[in-house]
Order: sequence, then structure tokens, then C-alpha cells
Amino acid sequence: MHLTSITPDQRLLDLQHAAYAIEAGIIGDDRIPPLHEDLTALRNAPLSWLGAFDDEGTLTGAVAWEETAHLVDINRLVVDPGALRQGIGRTLVKEVLARAGGRKVIVSTGRDNTPARTLYERLGFTNTGDAEVIPGLWITSYEL
Repeated sequence: MHLTSITPDQRLLDLQHAAYAIEAGIIGDDRIPPLHEDLTALRNAPLSWLGAFDDEGTLTGAVAWEETAHLVDINRLVVDPGALRQGIGRTLVKEVLARAGGRKVIVSTGRDNTPARTLYERLGFTNTGDAEVIPGLWITSYEL
């Protein structure tokens, strides 16, 4: 696997939709905004993207974040459903942490998304609470 900065394109959008469809199934709610995003909105989001590619050059995962001088906000983490449990998400998050250079890093995920929560907790993130972002849709926030 190799990591490189990427610009949003159709294959990233397809990967994002596939990954968030898995999360929607896990949490029992498909109202996750990136699940319904189109390519224009994806391109216009003020995010930095890092992609993970396999030896054949296939995009297998991606992470996006926003940053300030004091904070890095991991906005999205997506992994190809056919490549889950191979360490791709962990590798991507660890790279963002390395790039954060000691700044506080925050992230949130669906409250019932046990695989994502386990990933963040194993990487040392602290649970900072749950919030109902729209009626019936709960997220859990973390910081490191």
C-alpha cells in the first residue's frame, strides 16, 4: 500500500458512497450526508485528501481533514468494503496524526459504528461525548 495526496474524482466519490453505505447499514440510518454527496459538492468541500492505493494502483481507502494552526479535524475516513480489516483505515489515520505535529485532532463517527469507534479508541482517542445531530441520528466525538 502506498499513500499519496489526491484530488476528489469519480472513483473517490464511488468509494465514499460504498463506504458510507456500510456505515449506514451498521448504524441503521442512511442520513449520513457524505452518502448522498455528488461530485461537485465533494470537489467543493474544503478538505485535504490522502488516498491509499494497492500495488495495482487501485484506490482502497481515503481520509480527509480540515486544519488550523491548533486543530486537525478528520472529516472523513473511507475504506473500500472489499478491503476492510486490512489496516487501511488505521494507516490513513496514523498518517494524519503524524502530519498533525502535536496539534489536537478531533473526529466523529456514528455512535453505533463499533468498528470505527474501536479504531479510534485503539489509536488513543478519548471519547468526548455523543450528540444527536438530527432527530434520531447520533454521533460520538473523539479527540487526541
